[in-house]
Amino acid sequence: MNITDIKIRKCFDDGPMKAVVSVTFDGALAVHDIKVINARDKFFIVMPSRKNPDGTYRDIVHPINADFRAQLEGAVVKAYFDELENGATVAYDESDSFKTVEI
Repeated sequence: MNITDIKIRKCFDDGPMKAVVSVTFDGALAVHDIKVINARDKFFIVMPSRKNPDGTYRDIVHPINADFRAQLEGAVVKAYFDELENGATVAYDESDSFKTVEI
C-alpha cells in the first residue's frame, strides 16, 4: 500500500497539536483528521477517533502493525516539516496546502 497524497489541512502554533492531516492511499482511500502532535520533544501522529459513551476514545482507523505505523508516521511528520519549511503558519484550509509523499 502506497501513500499517494498527504494534505496538511490546518497548522497550529499553540499547544501540542501542530497539524490536522489527510492521507490518501493508492489514490483510492482517504483518511482524514490524522493529528500531528508534539509532546516531550517528540513528534508523532494520532489517528482519527470517536468518543464512546463511557468517555473513552476508540480509533476509527489505525495501522495494524508497528512497521506500517512507523512508515505512516514518518511520512506525515516529514510532510508537516516540509510545510513549515515552505512558510506554513496557522489555519490552512484544504485548498491552501498539498503534499505528496510516495513510499
